[in-house]
Amino acid sequence: MEEAAAHNGSAGPGPARPPATPEGMALAYGSLVLMALLPIFFGALRSVSCAKSKNSSEMPETITSRDAARFPIVASCTLLGLYLFFKIFSQEYINLLLSMYFFVLGILALSHTISPMMNRFFPANFPNKQYQLLFTEGSGESKEEIVNYEFDTKDLVCLALSSVVGVWYLLRKHWIANNLFGLAFSLNGVELLHLNNVSTGCILLGGLFIYDVFWVFGTNVMVTVAKSFEAPIKLVFPQDLLEKGLEADNFAMLGLGDIVIPGIFIALLLRFDISLKKNTHTYFYTSFVAYIFGLGLTIFIMHIFKHAQPALLYLVPACIGFPLLVALAKGEVTELFSYESSAEILPHTPRLTHFPTVSGSPASLADSMQQKLSCPRRRRQQSPSAM
Repeated sequence: MEEAAAHNGSAGPGPARPPATPEGMALAYGSLVLMALLPIFFGALRSVSCAKSKNSSEMPETITSRDAARFPIVASCTLLGLYLFFKIFSQEYINLLLSMYFFVLGILALSHTISPMMNRFFPANFPNKQYQLLFTEGSGESKEEIVNYEFDTKDLVCLALSSVVGVWYLLRKHWIANNLFGLAFSLNGVELLHLNNVSTGCILLGGLFIYDVFWVFGTNVMVTVAKSFEAPIKLVFPQDLLEKGLEADNFAMLGLGDIVIPGIFIALLLRFDISLKKNTHTYFYTSFVAYIFGLGLTIFIMHIFKHAQPALLYLVPACIGFPLLVALAKGEVTELFSYESSAEILPHTPRLTHFPTVSGSPASLADSMQQKLSCPRRRRQQSPSAM
């Protein structure tokens, strides 16, 4: 995950850039903060409906405590691997491969992001046909589904619009196209990655807190990768926009990890608020304000010391500490740490260790799940829920 970093002056060979003006810096930092808040806010809202979805294609990925503990190690290996690749091989060819990879992922992510909004613009008489992409292995009774994806004409329209942005990014690497993909990745991450409980969130944020601090302050690995990696894994905004317009090239940046990781914790707190059934979103708004405070503090410290900062150094204590203080004040610490988000993926149904293989429409999956409900209750008690 990258850090908030300002490129003031020259970062290497070539003519030195003039320092950013106070107005340009304020515009860049303010825009980064706004762009970080949008996917967290709307991703958290969409995570609520995602958690209650009965469509297997829209099921969220649940992060367990074991996943959370391993994540900083996996992230460190990936980061170091990228750093060595950039040192050994030609940066041009690596970024070409990465561009093609993120070109495909970006189109899919952006299409999924704009789909709910685009549905409002289609007329009622729009000829919306249903399609199914089915790929199987084997034959007869041993046939196994590899891909079973259902979509409609509206989805194809969204995919076509997203492809235009993808081609723009591939050809120009323009910062606006980069940000469109970055925002889509962030929103999808907050929506579809679910922490199963607050303890898991604390493990994940705590581990990445150490990861971020070490790789930014202990080495130059993260800063090097962030500057060399030409892929929409960061949000950028030019500090010289007022002088050069859309062709500006003196960027401040914020890594997507500094949005998604706190964002999935904030989304968890929103689902906890809803589970309390008090018609208040106290923990969500508290953590949201805490994120703004932490990100603002990151930018302030970076501006004072003129050095890239690990944003999670400030975001993690804020996003965990503020809601915990609220829970202490309200006497709801036990409820907070006993809440299980995974129990609400399918409300009033047992937690499954695996999902049944179902062909056909989403309604078929719902019918299959209903059959699971008709099983005797004593059968559920014999096998405890998987965590």
